[in-house]
Amino acid sequence: MIKRDITTSIHKLKTQFPVLAVTGPRQSGKTTLLRKMFPDYAYYNLENPETLAKVEHDTATFIRENQNRVIIDEVQRVPKLLSYIQVTVDETKQLGSFIISGSANLLLSEKIDQSLAGRAAYITLYPLSNQELKAEKLLKPTMYDQIFTGSYPFLYSHDTETVGYYNQYIATYAERDLKNISNIINLSQFRKFFALLAGRVGQLVNLTTLANDTGVSVTTIENWISILEASYLVFRLQPHFKNFGKRYIKSPKIYFTDTGLACRLLGIQSSEQLKTHYLLGGLFENMMIMEVTKYFSNYGLPGKLFFFRDSNGREIDLVIDQGLTQVPIEIKSSGTFNPDFYSGLKYWRSLTESSLETTTKHGFVMYAGEQTSSGDENSLLTWNNLDPLFALITKTNNV
Repeated sequence: MIKRDITTSIHKLKTQFPVLAVTGPRQSGKTTLLRKMFPDYAYYNLENPETLAKVEHDTATFIRENQNRVIIDEVQRVPKLLSYIQVTVDETKQLGSFIISGSANLLLSEKIDQSLAGRAAYITLYPLSNQELKAEKLLKPTMYDQIFTGSYPFLYSHDTETVGYYNQYIATYAERDLKNISNIINLSQFRKFFALLAGRVGQLVNLTTLANDTGVSVTTIENWISILEASYLVFRLQPHFKNFGKRYIKSPKIYFTDTGLACRLLGIQSSEQLKTHYLLGGLFENMMIMEVTKYFSNYGLPGKLFFFRDSNGREIDLVIDQGLTQVPIEIKSSGTFNPDFYSGLKYWRSLTESSLETTTKHGFVMYAGEQTSSGDENSLLTWNNLDPLFALITKTNNV
């Protein structure tokens, strides 16, 4: 089993809350990890029809018989379970009694009663990070291979053909999961939308254009994106804007949790095809932003991620906001360094230096080449080694 960086955070949270909720996309490794970490816990998977029927029929008895040291997988299948868990933990007041997991975001799903407020800690397990793969000597040799393959653990523990894996992943999700969390009827129309969304990776979200291209209403597009977000398949990166005295873009950008899934939706058949694909820049940007997202999630760190763009098109691909300080990051898919890579960071620094609200920390450029450098203000990082950035984040948070 591949060692997961999130284990320390999970152990820590389990000692602080009665309930630990581990969520994340399907097949990100939640079940394997939790059963490995807590072998003495009883385990129930609500994907099992017999278990599901038993729990739905007599939820009270199930909780009474399993009110301590239990893992309940795919808990979103029986939302009323959370109310029973709430009553039980209020009575027993035992920490780490329940570990629940699911492939739907329990904080976003409309079916989930928010009865565990103050009683549960939530943590997200994403697919494997490049850092985890590198530690196991499983990271692909080129960024093209890594973007195309994606990061789902199954692809690194089994001899599985990448295209076939994602074909099955998409079919399973569209035909089963969507029916469990939504009232989508026209699946073929939704699949068309899903593919169109992949064609916008790294771009500003234009709901009207998506609606026109798909043949549905803007409201439907918004609902469908929310469903994908709740399933941890896509996310919207929000814009960062302060009162710098100019107009700034306030529309979010769309990204996928896994680049391999995005490649399959785009019809890319190999990493070789990716080299000349018009969305290579967006997919590379996607992978790098997800690496930072995974690091924050795995280590339970505070901080929010944004992008920045003004009305003149000046842009910073990623801004890590840590309150009074920000870390600006530019992401370039080029394998050759160009001094112009730093121009956006210089512009951002000029804005923050004139503001009383923010201070810029060290800036970074992530790119597809092999050269690295570090100066007083900025550093150049390769796609497969973000350690200097992670060291700064860790130091800032005193981890």
